[in-house]
Amino acid sequence: MLKVRRFDSQSSDFEAQFNAFVASDQDQDDDVTQTVQQIINAIRTRGNEALLDYTQQFDRLTLASAAQLEVSATEIQAALATIDAPKRAALEQAHARIHDYAQQQKLASWRYTDDHNSTLGQRVTALDRVGIYVPGGTAAYPSSVLMNAVPAKVAGVEEVIMVAPTPDGQTNTTVLAAAAIAGVDRVFRIGGAQAVAALAYGTETVPAVDKIVGPGNIYVATAKRLVFGKVGIDMIAGPSEVLVICDESANPEWLAMDLFSQAEHDVLARATLLSTSADILDQVEQAMNDLLPSLERSEIIRQSMQNFGSLVKVDDLQQAAHISNRLAPEHLQLAVADPETLLEQIKHAGAVFMGHHTPEAFGDYCAGPNHVLPTSATARFSSPLGVYDFQKRTSILNCSNQGAEILSTVASTLAHSEGLTAHARSAEYRGKK
Repeated sequence: MLKVRRFDSQSSDFEAQFNAFVASDQDQDDDVTQTVQQIINAIRTRGNEALLDYTQQFDRLTLASAAQLEVSATEIQAALATIDAPKRAALEQAHARIHDYAQQQKLASWRYTDDHNSTLGQRVTALDRVGIYVPGGTAAYPSSVLMNAVPAKVAGVEEVIMVAPTPDGQTNTTVLAAAAIAGVDRVFRIGGAQAVAALAYGTETVPAVDKIVGPGNIYVATAKRLVFGKVGIDMIAGPSEVLVICDESANPEWLAMDLFSQAEHDVLARATLLSTSADILDQVEQAMNDLLPSLERSEIIRQSMQNFGSLVKVDDLQQAAHISNRLAPEHLQLAVADPETLLEQIKHAGAVFMGHHTPEAFGDYCAGPNHVLPTSATARFSSPLGVYDFQKRTSILNCSNQGAEILSTVASTLAHSEGLTAHARSAEYRGKK
């Protein structure tokens, strides 16, 4: 029987107990960091040779040469032609919706002229080359291909490089088909920390990129953290998480499956339900036990829910919103009768799914907004992946003679106050008539 942790906000020790439970995070240990650093160093110094060795060691794939690390364009197009019609149609529909949403995010260059006829502005340009990491261990994710590649293409990135592990040489046809639909330029059958290192530093075969995006396990996340600075990254992603807030109008069976849909990602995934009704919580727990045996990844779900899942009775929706803002969840479902009113109280969340007919699963695949979201409460200060992550901004300044005279005095005064004489004189030269 599946037994999920229960909490009641009326309990005298609720705050201490719930906070301790939430804080029971999966901290990475020093051994992981040390292992990943060794892999990165090997890729930097030995290039393709190390990449082939790690591919054999971790993916059980022996390749005759480094050239075989790359998936040919012919193989990618063959995958698109091979998948069945319903699957291709689903990929194309998802691509269209993600593309349309991304189009709304494009930043534009701008300029203005001040009172002294000086021109100031901002120029927006796309990154030259990005790498997208697509997981391929316990499951394959064609949706991740679309979510990472489409905004890059909309931004105008010149070259999108995809890496995806192929354990035992098994290439996922749907992943390759998604790459074809999304317009990915090159694909390599590599994964893990070694793939991140190859993208960051380049090898004789894999080109170095400007930014690495996409989810992965703790080794991938650690590698992204260690190469940051050499390249840009989207974020350091932790285990997936969903927080559902519900009232008496919610369907318990739907709620149970919504929680399961997140828990099946990983045994470390965290699924939490906040409800104003104790009866609903009882019904959800019963529904989970009824539904669990029918699911393919039932053991993963069981471990996730028993170790990191929770059902919480709250006094009212205002308290639920307060708890949600403290947790700043990756995914937040508002399974309530009036989600618009509740949304006004929400400050921190990666993505908000409103109402009974908007499950988080829609966001994972095809709704339009990106499913690469901030985890581990980082929604307090960061945002979902979007077109803006593949664009950079350059400041533009062009001073008129009059503007230079005025700014020279201001800059000179401030420079002298900081003891930077060369700055001051550089400014003063422009103020001379």
